[in-house]
Amino acid sequence: MDRETFHNCCSLAKMPRQIHQQHCSSHFIEYIEREIPYSKFFKNYLITNQPCMFSKRFTEDWNCRKNWVTIDGKPNLQRLLHEFDETPVPVANCSAKEYNSNPKQIMPFKEFIQYWREYIQNGNSSPKGCLYLKDWHMQRNFPEHNTYKNPIYFSSDWLNEYWDTTEVDDYRFVYMGPKGSWTPFHADVFRSYSWSANICGRKKWLLYPPGQEEFLRDCHGNLAYDVTALVLQDKGLYAQFEEACQPLEIIQEAGEIIFVPSGWHHQVYNLEDTISINHNWLNGCNLDTMWQFLQDELSSVQREIEEWRDTMDTWHQHCQVIMKSCTGIDYGEFASFLKTIANIRISFLNSCPRNADNCQDLLAESLCALGPHHAAFDLQRVLHIFENMLSNEDFKRLDPSALSFKPEELLQEIREAVRTIV
Repeated sequence: MDRETFHNCCSLAKMPRQIHQQHCSSHFIEYIEREIPYSKFFKNYLITNQPCMFSKRFTEDWNCRKNWVTIDGKPNLQRLLHEFDETPVPVANCSAKEYNSNPKQIMPFKEFIQYWREYIQNGNSSPKGCLYLKDWHMQRNFPEHNTYKNPIYFSSDWLNEYWDTTEVDDYRFVYMGPKGSWTPFHADVFRSYSWSANICGRKKWLLYPPGQEEFLRDCHGNLAYDVTALVLQDKGLYAQFEEACQPLEIIQEAGEIIFVPSGWHHQVYNLEDTISINHNWLNGCNLDTMWQFLQDELSSVQREIEEWRDTMDTWHQHCQVIMKSCTGIDYGEFASFLKTIANIRISFLNSCPRNADNCQDLLAESLCALGPHHAAFDLQRVLHIFENMLSNEDFKRLDPSALSFKPEELLQEIREAVRTIV
């Protein structure tokens, strides 16, 4: 990020960017055929929260596109079997519904490949249902494979940066599924961004801009499982369905990468035997969206157990525990997340290698490539959210042991680091 872009965007650090209801008629997906400057992607898609599609040029040198695909564009099941064999993988049954998702099981990779072959031979059917290998942490388990390269446009990835630091989790996944496998209607974790690259095969995406999902809830407030189901036309169950716009329908071809912005609910179908790489990610551009999501989730928990409020001395702490069990994070860990991101950027600005060749790891290389002004922008965003959190009543009620640092001291460090760039 250059100085001009930094100054144009830093005003956003002082303004919460809420996701408001949007209408489909004003949206379309732009196609990016060749490389564009990072600053253009930042301003046109990240800041504006608009979807786009990258052409297959962006994945043509990935090892997985060379090794996992046959000459006729099909999944190379034999090569995959050789690489992963007995590896345990998560597999969902697309033919069954469990709450608002599909039930999952863990099975050996070779068992899934055997199923897939039989499914194809039986004309895309099986008594076992339609199974879909999804949410597999392949990159974390097999980093030596060097399967793909993270495009620079998605490299400011705080979510995976944090979990790489803690070595607890990550949000990088591989999906493999036969024709007919699909993912029910949802928005991504923490209302993060996502990107999805088709290694082979084709997908159909149905996307709704933020706010439209409110028309797709039943009389109990539950989000629709399948937005194409006839039951949504039952006005007794889905009273507002007719107010929803038509979704943005996108066909994603082999090699293409789709960028799905924050809060865009979507439903996805594999039109052919398909393999894809998927990342959930967030950064300074949608950090306020994550913070708003966490506040909404906590409010929902508080409403659910309101009747116990006056009978429990630890009611507020209990709400945090429930929220973490539902979302994977509570206010204390969110604060630690922000501290980790801030400390890395403060350290980077203090040492700030000007030459990417001098960077010692992929994270440092990414920070070098994006530049010190981008790091300063990140810190401005963290500063803004922390200032907001310090005035939040539920954050004030946190048990002191939930935080391993003093936010006020971190804020001072951030201000001093940003001052050196501005």
